[in-house]
Amino acid sequence: MKILTRYVLWDLLRVFLVALSALTLFMLVVGLVKEAQQQGLGLLQILALVPYVLPEAMRFAVPGTMLFAVASVFGRMSAANEVTALKAAGINPMALVWPALALGLVVSFVSVWLNDVAVSWGRDGVRRVVVSSVEQIIYGRLRQQRSYATAQVSINVKGVEGDRLIRPTLTFQAESGTPATVSAAEARLAANPDGGTLVVTLRDGTLHMGDYTASFPDTIVREVPLDAVSRKETSSNSPSEIAMADFAEARLRQVVKIDQVEQVIAGKAAIGLVTGRIEHAIPSFTMSDRELLRQERNRLFRIVMEPWRRWANGFSCLCFVLVGAPMAIRMRNADFLTSFFLCFLPILVVYYPVFMLGVDQAKRGVVPPVAVWLGNVLVVLWGWWLLRQVVRR
Repeated sequence: MKILTRYVLWDLLRVFLVALSALTLFMLVVGLVKEAQQQGLGLLQILALVPYVLPEAMRFAVPGTMLFAVASVFGRMSAANEVTALKAAGINPMALVWPALALGLVVSFVSVWLNDVAVSWGRDGVRRVVVSSVEQIIYGRLRQQRSYATAQVSINVKGVEGDRLIRPTLTFQAESGTPATVSAAEARLAANPDGGTLVVTLRDGTLHMGDYTASFPDTIVREVPLDAVSRKETSSNSPSEIAMADFAEARLRQVVKIDQVEQVIAGKAAIGLVTGRIEHAIPSFTMSDRELLRQERNRLFRIVMEPWRRWANGFSCLCFVLVGAPMAIRMRNADFLTSFFLCFLPILVVYYPVFMLGVDQAKRGVVPPVAVWLGNVLVVLWGWWLLRQVVRR
């Protein structure tokens, strides 16, 4: 029995690791090309992104690769009548499946860890690389296209000589809604990552802001937040990027925020009633506070749901093994691609829509967060039924 276990595990690991390497490399290249196009990164910045993009690529590659390994190995074994030979020798086919389930369990825990690392450490690392390289990114884009723009800042130049911008025109979107435009004879850019700003030094230019115009023959210095000039935010407050270890604290902080907003709403209504200003006690008076309360509650729903989503997503590996092994045995097809796609098609049609529906409804607070496991439960029940059919035949 130990020989059989080693035989199955060796075949699974061999196919799994080869396929995982190939698919991860492909997705890594796709992710790097996407970031390079969006951010205008150079070769050094792309190389610096590799360790941060790798967990993101692997977390998507692992579940599919696990299913591919199971489908190809068990499909080949069944087509070669190895399963039939085991049954003839009085050995239960589950002796083949248990090693695969054990491997799927281990890979599931690894997948959960990858989901956590990718969305917390990985995305934060990508953000740091892009923001710290914003000066080189802007200079590179200006040399190639003579323009660089974000939602808040746009820069157009006649040319670039070294670190000098020749006849630049900078437009800043002010909070008041009136843009400010600065045209100068030349300018220089210098990033200050510690201060979170980009220092812009302009010489001999003109400032236009609405009807106001002013000239400056000397040099002026303006500091622009890196958030404004970077195409990627310097930080993220999204619950999807909270590390697993920080969810308990994040949930507690969010509950406190919600309680504070509720107290503000109740306080305004009480003051209105006490002072006789009834119009201050009606819901429309606290409309903005109520909208803030709705947003904070939605954020709490997402914080509560996110750990459930990561565990369910990670344990899809075990669920795929439970379905892929018996399906491949029943189909008896030695063609690994055919076995894989026939196993993956029902998962694509059933598992992922149910999983995404559960995530969407849990985010809104319509259903409890455990609902994100519904897709996993359906796949497990289906796989268990398939296993019973394999054992009985």
